[in-house]
Amino acid sequence: MLDSQTAAKLREMRLMAMAESFLNPEPGSGELPFEDRFSLMVEKEWYAKKNARVAGLLRRSKLRMPASIEDIMYGGGRNISRKQVAELGTCVFIERKLNVIISGKTGSGKSFLACALGDAACRNNYSCRYYRLPELLAEIDISRLEHRYLRFMESLRKIRLLVVDDIGLKTFTHEEARDMLEIAEARYNRTSTVFSSQAPHEKWYDLIPDPTIADAFMDRVVHNAVIVPLDSKNSMREVIAKGKGLGE
Repeated sequence: MLDSQTAAKLREMRLMAMAESFLNPEPGSGELPFEDRFSLMVEKEWYAKKNARVAGLLRRSKLRMPASIEDIMYGGGRNISRKQVAELGTCVFIERKLNVIISGKTGSGKSFLACALGDAACRNNYSCRYYRLPELLAEIDISRLEHRYLRFMESLRKIRLLVVDDIGLKTFTHEEARDMLEIAEARYNRTSTVFSSQAPHEKWYDLIPDPTIADAFMDRVVHNAVIVPLDSKNSMREVIAKGKGLGE
């Protein structure tokens, strides 16, 4: 009776894993000293809450695809540094408030690497949000129409890792360029952004119609960025498809 009351109180405090461990202890744990048994229950609760938080961060990140640093392919003539990817996977760049610019032709694995960094961020307890650039610009337009532009831009500022994919599919309008500069300015030296683009960052000037805005945007994005140029003799989609027995 007392055990069930204790478990109920643990659940009321939202210590679900501790309650379960209290009612159903590990075999043989009853022979351990109280401090050791209590430590085991606390550890189970800690892992349960950590896993739940990571799951929530991953869900809210809306990453384009399931990807992880461990699943990145380095063979097949790919121009990708295992050491550089491993360093990025530690998320030290987020602590240092650096950006990451990933560039490469279609099929070089840009989006996968960008999402893998987002996955690593969530697993290291950082908030993350993924957008394809057209979706981000559309969301900004909607927020402006609904009179919540400032609130939406503030929400972008607070995200520890923002992932912006597919830059370079088209040139920016003047208003889009100003919006991107606002994002870059709000996040500069405060948080980190991963940019993925088919065009090398040196050619981003050509995407922005106003040279003054282009200079300001590049100054806030590129000068504190880790540059990751990707290349591959074969499309990674083709490589993955063949690995699954497709397209032969």
